[in-house]
Order: sequence, then C-alpha cells, then structure tokens
Amino acid sequence: MRIHSKIAHTRGFVSTYNEALRLRDMITRKAEERARILAFWQKHGDAAAKEAFTISRPTLFRWQNNLHAGSGKLEALNPGSTAPKNRRKRTIPESVKDLILTERSRERIGKEKLALLLKEDGIATLSPSTVGRMLDDMKRAGKLPNPRKLSFSGKTGRLNERIAPQYKKKLRSNGHEGALVKADTVVRFTNGIKRYILTAIDQETKFAFAYGYPSHGSQHAAEFMQTFKDVAPISLTHVQTDNGSEFANHFESYLTTEGIIHFHIYPRSPQMNAEIERFNRTLSEAFISKNRHLLAYDLPAFNRELMDWLLWYNTRRPHWSIGLISPLRYIVNQLPAEESHMLWTSTAP
Repeated sequence: MRIHSKIAHTRGFVSTYNEALRLRDMITRKAEERARILAFWQKHGDAAAKEAFTISRPTLFRWQNNLHAGSGKLEALNPGSTAPKNRRKRTIPESVKDLILTERSRERIGKEKLALLLKEDGIATLSPSTVGRMLDDMKRAGKLPNPRKLSFSGKTGRLNERIAPQYKKKLRSNGHEGALVKADTVVRFTNGIKRYILTAIDQETKFAFAYGYPSHGSQHAAEFMQTFKDVAPISLTHVQTDNGSEFANHFESYLTTEGIIHFHIYPRSPQMNAEIERFNRTLSEAFISKNRHLLAYDLPAFNRELMDWLLWYNTRRPHWSIGLISPLRYIVNQLPAEESHMLWTSTAP
C-alpha cells in the first residue's frame, strides 16, 4: 500500500520544517535568555539592564556584536567554548628524560621506583604520578622502548608476536533482585574414571536438578540448561555460574539465544554460590556416595536413579529455608487457587 503525504509538495514546507529543526536543536536556552536580555537592554537602557540582570555593559555589547555577525540568528548567542586558547604543555627536563631512558633500557621499572631514583641522584623531586604522566608522554612520542613478546612456532619455524587476549567483562549479580538460578559442576573419580554431575538450583524456591555426564564440555552444559528449563516449573531468566570452561562457548550461545542473562561469581568466591554449594553437599552425601559404581560404569542407570531421588527431593523433602515444606509445594503456594489446583500433582486429601 502506497502512502501519500498531503503536505509533501506544499510551498514553503521544507524551509518551515528546517527552521523548526533549527529552533529545536541549534538554539539553546542560554541563547534565548541572552536575546531577552538584549531586548530589555535596548528598551530600558544600561542602568536598568545592569540592575535587573547584573550584566556588564561590555558583555551586552559583545552579545550584540555576535548577533550582528551571525546575521541576526539566535544561535549566534549560544555560549562558546571556555577552554583556553593557549594550553600549557608538559616539558620533561633532559636530565629526567636521560635517567628514564637509561633505567628503562635495563628493566621495565615503574613510576614509583623511577621517582625514587630521580630523588636519590639529586636530579629532581617528583611525585610518582608526575613521573607516570611523563612516561605516558614519552610513550606517545615513541621515545620509550616497546618490547614485544615473541613465541617460536614449531609448525612454521617463525617468530610470532604474542598479543594479550582481550577479555570480555563479566556480569556480576551484585544488586540483582528477582529470579536467579545457580549452576555448578560436581566432579568425582572412581577407580580412575572421571565423571561430571551438572547441578542447578533456583535461589528462591530451592527447586533443584542434576544430571551426570562423561565430560564437562560446554555442549553438555547447554543441553543440561535446556533440560532444566523444560522440567522446572519456574521461569528461567538469570543464571549464575563460576568461571569454569563448561559455562562458556556453547553454554553462552544457548543463553544468548534464549535471552537468559548470565552472571559470573568472582574467582575463588564460592560463598556467592552458597545455595548450589549446599545442594552439592546434600547430593553427594545422600546420593552420589551411594551410587559411585553406577556413576563410573553405568551412567544411564545412574541418571535414572538420580531422577527418582530428585523427585523425592523436590516434592517430599522439607527445607528449612522455605518454611519446612518441599520446593514444589512452596511454588504451588505462591500460585492463585485456580492454577494451584491445576498444577499440584498430589490428589491426596
């Protein structure tokens, strides 16, 4: 369907539109205020303008000249930059520069040590911050050596420059309010066989899930999160994990696709994941320790037994943190009466 504008070919429309944009975007409130002061000055004179606005006569004449130079357009009264035209430039004495170059040629020492050496040699008494600014100036001028880290490639036989990787800033859950699922990995060795149990628990309802895997790849972690989303009677919007490799790559891609926000805990800070750490202990003591043989030699059977235990954990086991009721009963208690009757699986009176 074609849309026709009734004012597209109206005479003077474009100029009026451009003038409206100019008035909206280019003329500041300060310019409008100055225009009013100039009008008052021209009508009532110098004394009245000075008493009413405390503006000096030279300032009024300067504004008037700016307005004339701008062909009467109000944007000529917009405040200009107050930055000084001639800025001071930092100069580095040659003696200071020579010492920095000499010491930096031996070792890459920092500004604090350089400030101490300058003082001991009687060259200058400078603060470490001043020396740091001098170092920045010399780096920008290309006067400081810029050592490159090289690595030898056994495949090509060439030296390649090692470039530090750029790490993505990780989100933290500080100040977050609302739903949050915490996930972790339990690792167990049995007769030299290594197995991984991925675990997750909802921070509020304490609904938990776990599943055993032969490796800790991120593909397994993504599948686990999808399974948790399918079986958990809660919405999955935010997930918090540690910085393990299983919670990267495919796991990150899955969360991004599903619109789930991923929080990371700080390194060596398991207290930020206290709920999942406590669940891991309960799972280890109550189930994993009794099924180590299945975990090592029959992983499908281990997971089947684990599902039965999780059903008991989520539907029967009382939890102190939610008032000595099971997670599923806690979830149902938060629902309206109609939805509660629809979702509660127990029909016993």
